[in-house]
Amino acid sequence: MTVAVVLSWNGRDDTLACLRSLANEPLTPIAVDNGSTDGSADAIAGEFPDLELVRLDRNRGFAGGMNVGIRRALELGATHVLTLNNDVVVEPGFLAPLLEALAADVAAVSPQLLFKDSGRVWYAGAPYDPRRGHQGRNTGYGGPPLAPGPAYETPRACGGALLAPREAWEEVGLFDESLFAYWEDADWSFRAHRLGRRTLVAPASRVRHGVSASTGGASSPASIYYSLRNGIIVAERELPLGPLATWRRRLEAIAAHAAQALLSPRRAQGLAAVVSGAFDALRGRVGPR
Repeated sequence: MTVAVVLSWNGRDDTLACLRSLANEPLTPIAVDNGSTDGSADAIAGEFPDLELVRLDRNRGFAGGMNVGIRRALELGATHVLTLNNDVVVEPGFLAPLLEALAADVAAVSPQLLFKDSGRVWYAGAPYDPRRGHQGRNTGYGGPPLAPGPAYETPRACGGALLAPREAWEEVGLFDESLFAYWEDADWSFRAHRLGRRTLVAPASRVRHGVSASTGGASSPASIYYSLRNGIIVAERELPLGPLATWRRRLEAIAAHAAQALLSPRRAQGLAAVVSGAFDALRGRVGPR
């Protein structure tokens, strides 16, 4: 049995659209509402009365909210658990290529994620060099959708749409809740790799993604803060370096996020997020901002 965990936080219309797209897929959905204040939980219960809905009393972040759903899925006897952002809409038949890609040494497989509006690639894998402070764009970013083909390896699976067998969740563990949001899927991927497991992309599976809808967009102050803070923390956890190389990596990350903030509509708030994100990373402050 495959269980899909859909995590919702103040995205009522997106969540309902996601759940509707799952209606004809061979899986069992669970919705976890992360303390929404926009009536999301009641709307889910109203339209999907037979769906299991977990109502949390506060926003526990992506990692905390998703972990609640994963634990519940495993309690129900799931053989596979699929994590889905609420701003994702799956294309018909997306599940079969993910299941077909799994092998004994595979921890997780993600589909290619396309921008909802343009249909172009947002994620078809993601590079990672732990010596660098900024990893650049996802594989295939902005290009046309990839043609169906065999699954291939990627350093970083995407938690917004990630299928993992029960054994992987039990062996690798759940997401790191101290990160709250952003980079928890990369951290999970790296832990899986240390155990000899691979992370894959199955291009024959496609979903459409709103991209950081819950945090206000990829260049919102919240996105910049968590991306910078957690990116530094995860990199230093993954590959400790000497003092000079550590500061070079940190400064590269800060510069890249400052450039993103300067190009964003909320420039002042974005730059403030860079300062606070960098400061919190250096002092090891985690959890919600």
